Amino acid sequence: MKAISTQKAPAAIGPYSQAIQVGNLVYTSGQIPIDPATGSFVEGGIKEQTRQSLTNVQAILKEAGLTMGNVVKTTVFMADMNDFADMNAVYAEFFSEPYPARSAVAVKALPKGALVEIEVVAEIA
Repeated sequence: MKAISTQKAPAAIGPYSQAIQVGNLVYTSGQIPIDPATGSFVEGGIKEQTRQSLTNVQAILKEAGLTMGNVVKTTVFMADMNDFADMNAVYAEFFSEPYPARSAVAVKALPKGALVEIEVVAEIA
């Protein structure tokens, strides 16, 4: 087991790693829309928050030598399922066919009041 960490994504705000590599799989922790340069949420709504969350995921994967093309499974947590279409539109900018498997769920609340949190599992080819 190997921890993966980059300053190009928000630092962990608790006792966890940004990502862990086990064998040929990398598991990221859920990424909320914090801009690592400012330590604050990006301005805007679900689209901007989805883009920042996925940009954070991308930075962590890059640190592991991977791209979004290595992602095999994603989990998207949303504070409001009414945001699904807008989240999905931005999500589609980050992935191409064959798309990773995905779960998308609405939750009561997310850390720091985020509208979205995204985690992924990626395979080292």
